[in-house]
Amino acid sequence: MKRTDETSRAFLRRFAALSIAAALVTIALKAVAWLLTGSVGLLSDALESVVNLACALMTFWMLTVAARPADEEHAYGHSKAEYFSSGFEGMLILVAAIGIGYVAIGRLLEPRDLHQIGLGLGVSVLASLVNLAAALVILKGGRKHNSIALEADAQHLLTDVWTSAGVLVGVAAVALTGWSQLDPIVALLVACNILWTGSKIIHRSASGLMDRALPQQDLEAIAAILEKHRNGGVRYHELRTRQAGSRRFVSLHVLVPGSWTVHAGHGLLEHLEAELREALPESMVFTHLESLEDSASWHDAAVNGESGGGEGQGC
Repeated sequence: MKRTDETSRAFLRRFAALSIAAALVTIALKAVAWLLTGSVGLLSDALESVVNLACALMTFWMLTVAARPADEEHAYGHSKAEYFSSGFEGMLILVAAIGIGYVAIGRLLEPRDLHQIGLGLGVSVLASLVNLAAALVILKGGRKHNSIALEADAQHLLTDVWTSAGVLVGVAAVALTGWSQLDPIVALLVACNILWTGSKIIHRSASGLMDRALPQQDLEAIAAILEKHRNGGVRYHELRTRQAGSRRFVSLHVLVPGSWTVHAGHGLLEHLEAELREALPESMVFTHLESLEDSASWHDAAVNGESGGGEGQGC
């Protein structure tokens, strides 16, 4: 039996549950590594895993909300809930980066010797492998099901993997050189990397909440489909696109010769909408039929200050 859209979105919570499990395991492993070595770099790595857990819990919750069917108060569904998850994750990442930087500066001013470095590094490597495996599975699921919440969670986990690799290099360098300041210096670099990741996630979430147009590749797919139907005097304008979580929205006005019958015009719209939905899965397509010869057909474009081709304009 084919899943409904809501059931399919609810299925994505399994990926979030995997992220929660991975976060719990890595928190335990990295905490052990920090206690063994006393490394502030490994402490920063453990703190980021705590952020991972909070973000995974938020992702699970928002995916639950996003899977709810449309209702009278939310006629277009709840898919935008995923943006709250990714935005929350971005904010927590920034807070974690500030905390890591604060601890690292304190340790830079008052260096301390590290202990049991070999064992601590081994435990940390195991934690990184757990994160890497979980991140790759979640990223594949997020891209396949077009989930910004899962993609943000996976990208955060991958950043955690690279962060851990940097920390491991720093701790190993301390062991080889005996220069304790390398540990907090690496932790500061980790904090800067986390800040960059958090800012990108927040920017992407804000773009979604602001109803930014679909990506260029989607717009090109729409343009290619419209071009196929530009015969017999058919024209298009007022193209509008946006995305809410996994759901895409496309609306446009279709102008046909006034001599066409209602049946012919409706047939064109049905065919056009079907092609757009096939090219852009999980899309809601809205079309409006107008007469080429009626000046009122161009009224909306004039009001919006549109006079040429392009996305959102006449074509």
